[in-house]
Amino acid sequence: MRLMAFAGLWRIERRIDDLRAGAEGAFRGEARFRPASGGLDYAETGTLRLGTAPPLTASRSYFWREGVGDMIEVRFQDGRFFHRFAADDPTPSAEHSCDPDQYAVRYDFRRWPNWRAEWRVVGPRKDYAMVTDYGPAGQGGAFGA
Repeated sequence: MRLMAFAGLWRIERRIDDLRAGAEGAFRGEARFRPASGGLDYAETGTLRLGTAPPLTASRSYFWREGVGDMIEVRFQDGRFFHRFAADDPTPSAEHSCDPDQYAVRYDFRRWPNWRAEWRVVGPRKDYAMVTDYGPAGQGGAFGA
């Protein structure tokens, strides 16, 4: 997978399982990968529902760029390193340690242009799983990932 293949607008459906609290959540919205100097700016916005709480508008941003060799690097918007994954692997994985929390992700690009990111996060106050399905904006129907 090459970095520029991600450029454009994607729809998002995310499931969140808070294993510590026994609560479920969901996020529905869109992500835009916009060309920027040295890579792609990633910005997602949408509606977040957690348990019985009222829905919230939520957003987050990252910066994706080509790394050394066949790697794609994901950075926080302020430039700090987050994780990297092998661009030529259809199911790459990565980890990020943010002491005391541990983040692990597995991407699945086998059904491109529909793709998935599965996160598992554990720490003293965190224990959740999050699955995000991405599909091209304007594509109808279920993701099927």
